[in-house]
Amino acid sequence: MRGPAERLALIREGRLQRVLSLATGLGSAVTGAEIYLEHDRASFGNRVMWWPVWLGPIGLAAGVAGWADRRAARTVLPAVSAALVANGLQGAWLHVRGIAAKPGGWRMARYNLELGPPLFAPLMVSGVGALGLLAAVTRREPGAPSRRGR
Repeated sequence: MRGPAERLALIREGRLQRVLSLATGLGSAVTGAEIYLEHDRASFGNRVMWWPVWLGPIGLAAGVAGWADRRAARTVLPAVSAALVANGLQGAWLHVRGIAAKPGGWRMARYNLELGPPLFAPLMVSGVGALGLLAAVTRREPGAPSRRGR
């Protein structure tokens, strides 16, 4: 088990960038798949519902590229991550509007929050994008990607 000093050393050495890049890619794929299922249930009533579905595989590719390549972690990953953050915030706003459009709107908040569009789900996409932005500003481990010695 690693202690706090060892964990801090791993962050200082830059091993966190690869982990966050991979977490961004995997999180993007999982949220994209979940969003596809939920938006399909709503029959993709708005074309904007496709955007987070398309961003899922793009985020996966950017996360894996950031894990494998230092340059991709500094260029491609932050661009895609910024798009994920923006799309999640846009989705949260659209879900707020969707809840307000339900019969009773916000006066029946408890009912409409349970049966309307999920209010906090789009923020998961923003959270995944935030991981990618954090990965882009962390240092990279010297000598990555080989991990055979561990």
